[in-house]
Amino acid sequence: MPRLGSSDLEVHPLALGGNTFGWTSDEAESHAVLDAFVEAGGDFVDTADAYSAWAPGNHGGESETIIGSWLKAGGASRRDAVVIGTKVSQHPDFAGLGAANVAAAADASLARLQTDRIDLYWAHFDDAETPLEETLGAFHALQEAGKVRHVGISNYSADRIREWISIVQREGWAMPVALQPHYNLVKRQPFERELAPLASAHELGVTPYWSLAAGFLTGKYRTRDDIAGQARSSSVEGYFSDEGLAVVAALDEIATAHDASIASVALAWLQHQPTVVAPIASARTLEQLPDLMAASSIRLGADELASLETASAAVPE
Repeated sequence: MPRLGSSDLEVHPLALGGNTFGWTSDEAESHAVLDAFVEAGGDFVDTADAYSAWAPGNHGGESETIIGSWLKAGGASRRDAVVIGTKVSQHPDFAGLGAANVAAAADASLARLQTDRIDLYWAHFDDAETPLEETLGAFHALQEAGKVRHVGISNYSADRIREWISIVQREGWAMPVALQPHYNLVKRQPFERELAPLASAHELGVTPYWSLAAGFLTGKYRTRDDIAGQARSSSVEGYFSDEGLAVVAALDEIATAHDASIASVALAWLQHQPTVVAPIASARTLEQLPDLMAASSIRLGADELASLETASAAVPE
């Protein structure tokens, strides 16, 4: 299994996104998906303390709570068998990356997850109001206390990542080990141009989010009428274009050749990209999971990669 950046974490090449847990998947269905994911060889679960504060009646922390009840049900052996990543800065009660807030948010996440450590703690979004030194000092303290094993960076600009690395190198603190960008076949920039070189230079394992473009790269949305009334309609809408649909068509042709789904091929393309360790994808139901797990068994040929490169390069930034 691939190693996550410079860390000691070896993970399956597909990370299971927890954003649906407590939103479009209830606790029982979420537990079933998690069970099936692990039974299929998965071991890397991605969530955030803010999931899913956007849903009516939710306040944030619902996903962590569901994962926590699943971990508790499986005992110590289950906890030791999986890598849990969660994020800080967006929970309504713990907004921002001030030192006191980071410490309190981490404790709240640990309580919801019912565990004594977070394997990978992400700075979810940059906090321009807080000096970066303060934030990184808070992460360092959590690592020193054994509450956090490794730290990752999500949704930061290239300049701020360079600043982050400069600070931890100067202070002798642990380097970040992972980068979580918005990256997929219809959203390749600014990752490839600005962030991929940094990931390569500093051993940051890349775990792209929205790997399937909110479902657009599954092929189930071919017209805007297809997304009407869907939970992710506003997210999917942004990917619609003639060029984007051409990417789906190219995926469809390759998927047919491999007797695979469009989603599997879209994830396989990401897994073929330099620095990408494990794209993140969510399964709302058990039926959606096999296509996600099948991606790692697909080997794309040079001509297939070139076909996807050509089609995706035409998508407007």
